[in-house]
Amino acid sequence: MNIRLIGVALLFAALEASAQDVYQVLRASGDGFEQVTPGRALSFPEDHLAHPEFRIEWWYLTANLTDDQGRDYGMHWTLFRQSLRPDGATEGWSSNQVWMAHASITTPEGHVFEERFARGGIGQAGVSNQNEPFNAWLDDWQWQAEGLEPLPATVDFSIGEQALNLRLDASTPWVLQGDRGYSQKSAAGQASYYYSQPHIQVEADYTNDQGDVIVLSGVGWMDREWSSQPLAPDQLGWDWFSLHLDDGHALMVYRLRREDGNHDLSGSWVTPEGTSTSLGADQIGIQAAAPVSLQLGNARGVTLPLTWRIALPEKSLSWEVEAIYPNQWLDTQFPYWEGPVRVSGSTGGIGYMELTGYE
Repeated sequence: MNIRLIGVALLFAALEASAQDVYQVLRASGDGFEQVTPGRALSFPEDHLAHPEFRIEWWYLTANLTDDQGRDYGMHWTLFRQSLRPDGATEGWSSNQVWMAHASITTPEGHVFEERFARGGIGQAGVSNQNEPFNAWLDDWQWQAEGLEPLPATVDFSIGEQALNLRLDASTPWVLQGDRGYSQKSAAGQASYYYSQPHIQVEADYTNDQGDVIVLSGVGWMDREWSSQPLAPDQLGWDWFSLHLDDGHALMVYRLRREDGNHDLSGSWVTPEGTSTSLGADQIGIQAAAPVSLQLGNARGVTLPLTWRIALPEKSLSWEVEAIYPNQWLDTQFPYWEGPVRVSGSTGGIGYMELTGYE
């Protein structure tokens, strides 16, 4: 076994140990790591880069796309960073940083996904340094920007014989979620720094597994978040929605599910020009329809709510959100459902939904 394989084996062992309860790594105490506190001003472009003093963070892209026949496609690409301990080197073979990447491609013909791991400090994965054009990568999965900001940029990745080349751009400001980027997750103090870009214009070339290139276009959503303890001990998982409405508004809503049923809700309402308003739990109505069962193979299955009703009572607005393609399960180390949705109601629209913490 060569030294690279030894490093990967150690990485898998560390992740397995930290994820025995799957999402327990997100609930574990953040003692010793930098803490998320209210009042910290986010600074760009510096905060687009990695924060190794915090335990966990991610760069998250989803996109709703269509071909020239109007058929629905979707994609998501995510790079995760984790500090295994609050001290130690961040560079070289002794680095305490590990990286994980997820990617998926949804087409009318089906859904494919892949998960990759890498250790930090040796060039296998990472994010660019300060004063360099923004770049986030794991092996040949690349987000490469033209300048210090993440947009405009290209994103390239492949899954088996399928590949996507995406060109991304946006003209609206970053949306600082929560209180100017401080996103409180529970009354016990769990929180993250969180910002988004909900108005990304996307052009893409999709190569299918027969080698045909299909031109796609649509809209994307980028989320950035970092924390040292994003979940409270009694939070089981979350239901997250990013919606592009036909009138140009964007809506983000998430529900952190608690064991006692008193779930934590938060969100934001974004105008077409990028002006955002934070939404508290008393401003959001959310209700799941009857769950459906998906067969995952090997006699396994999962039961999930794939249709939802979301309302903003103060604005007299409500929508039904429904999965376009039901089977979007990612059977990864941290298993979850993620896929494109269709919106109907007060306004039509499209978007993405993520459901985590389901058995």
